[in-house]
Amino acid sequence: MLRGFFLLLVLFLFLLLPWLFLDLILIALGKLGIAPLMAPLIVFVMFVGSLINIPVLRESNPTQLMHHPLRIWGLERYWPGLQQEVQERIIAINVGGFVVPILLVVYEVFLIGSQYPEVLLPLTIAVLINIFVCYLLAEPVPQIGISLPTLVPGVTAAICAMLLAPTLAAPVAFCAGVLGPVIGADLMYLKKMRLALVGLASIGGAGTFDGIVISGFLAVLLV
Repeated sequence: MLRGFFLLLVLFLFLLLPWLFLDLILIALGKLGIAPLMAPLIVFVMFVGSLINIPVLRESNPTQLMHHPLRIWGLERYWPGLQQEVQERIIAINVGGFVVPILLVVYEVFLIGSQYPEVLLPLTIAVLINIFVCYLLAEPVPQIGISLPTLVPGVTAAICAMLLAPTLAAPVAFCAGVLGPVIGADLMYLKKMRLALVGLASIGGAGTFDGIVISGFLAVLLV
């Protein structure tokens, strides 16, 4: 009886998590000044866009690389038989996990620059600090991609924002939270991706490159 209740509780919490995550993103978008009518649309585009990867670099490789079609969503462990050996490496950008957050960063930077230009310097410092932290902690992992502690970029961005720009902590934290892992972990480690031995590396896609969305919105929720 107790075991059955525990299993039902675990199932309920598992089904509740996506809605909780959705609610937290909507709260974070509100703190960023996004209009209530626009926030659900942005969330929808992010979730649909997470299924779309745009190849930006293709290169042949003399050695066999491992490719799993579901790796970008973190589902390779459930269907290991789909893994293949390929001789081409593809670097891609994920629409929901990279393009949308970067567009939000551009929007926030534009607002800050037009209304509070004095905050641009603290913003730049916060971004540079998070880039440095992400670069130090990032590590190429064979057959996985770039490994980075999930919570560290967001926490670092939030602390920097509260110390450097307390009046605009939310947008500063978001920009630093997104650009830190994008530049410090992803872009600055592209050359070292050859050590990862993966056929497809998706910047902003779960499984190979992750933490951009989590880092940005976590930073906003912490300030």
